[in-house]
Amino acid sequence: MHIEKEKPQEGTNIKKVVAIMSGKGGVGKSSVTSLMAVSLQNKGYKVGILDADITGPSIPKVFGIGEKRAIAINQVIQPVETTTGIKVISVNLMIDQEDAPVVWRGPLIGSMVKQFYTDVAWEELDYLLIDLPPGTGDVPLTIMQSLPVDGIVVVSSPQDLVQLIVKKSVNMAKMMATPIYGLVENMSYFECPDCNKKHYLFGESKIEEVAKDMDIHVLEKLPINQDFVTLCDEGRVEVFGKTYFGLCENLAEKLEERIGGIE
Repeated sequence: MHIEKEKPQEGTNIKKVVAIMSGKGGVGKSSVTSLMAVSLQNKGYKVGILDADITGPSIPKVFGIGEKRAIAINQVIQPVETTTGIKVISVNLMIDQEDAPVVWRGPLIGSMVKQFYTDVAWEELDYLLIDLPPGTGDVPLTIMQSLPVDGIVVVSSPQDLVQLIVKKSVNMAKMMATPIYGLVENMSYFECPDCNKKHYLFGESKIEEVAKDMDIHVLEKLPINQDFVTLCDEGRVEVFGKTYFGLCENLAEKLEERIGGIE
């Protein structure tokens, strides 16, 4: 069954729409989404983040914009901008209390996600990153069917169970005929600052085997980094992008290579 793709606001031009997906929670998908946004922003691209995790939004906290509110002008929602100009829309930017639960059924959540694309003044963007909720349920299905997603980045961690679930995410994307740009393995290892030795706290990575088996690329293996964790908790992920510019630049280049250039 063919489903007509939603269209953004008149005057909006989004060159690439990339969804970030994980088979389960707890792998740092939102953190990776934020790092991708900062990495691409560092390269001079105009970047937006659509936080599609309606019941568990975390993007505003990571960027330190949780106190701000998205307002509507002439029924068009204005996204909130971060310190470096990344445009963000999230349900947490539209409710009075950041910790208030969003207790909605699936159809209402799906409708809200589509409105975050159609009713927001994104204007000119090189990349719109969509932070999906974990799993292969209603919201990922709605987004792959209804929004013009150019491709998917799947986030994993080294545990065997997680990598089994990764295959479900990859298979869903393939079922929906959505291109898969590659895998990002988060928390892949910890590098000791004293001896520079890599320690594999969750066991040796098997992501290369999984990627080969699924015929997809490994984009990056991200280490456990205490500075990154601390800065995300403090809402200062953009500071990490400046401090660890090399890591961010490498991630951005891998994304550029797989996603393709922006004209």
